[in-house]
Amino acid sequence: MKDKRLKIVINKPVSEVFDFTVNPDNTPKWIDGIVTEETNETPPKIGTIYRNKGKGGNRNEYKMTAFEQDKMFELSRINSNYHVRYTFTPTDDGGCEFEYYEWVDEDELDNTFSQDVLEKLKSIMEQTCN
Repeated sequence: MKDKRLKIVINKPVSEVFDFTVNPDNTPKWIDGIVTEETNETPPKIGTIYRNKGKGGNRNEYKMTAFEQDKMFELSRINSNYHVRYTFTPTDDGGCEFEYYEWVDEDELDNTFSQDVLEKLKSIMEQTCN
């Protein structure tokens, strides 16, 4: 498989979901495999570098390659052909349809996200974020 697309509706405004997911301090809260994440600059923009450390000690670096406030952002893993795009679409009732889309230019995806990851994000956003 070269790509995977997951979607979920979160009952929070787009701006809140966007701000939560783009903030590296929140990444370990909803992605279990990540222990820490940091950026080289705040607020993020095209060119911002995200560095994270996984539970197994592995480290990855991503570069922000696309960014539209409250609409979408895209990260590309440095020295890799892996990409991920987060898209945020308002729902009629004031919520947010969140889409997680990951792909590789060559070879096959490995260690892809499951819907459970998005369910955890939804739960955190709806229960603990005011």
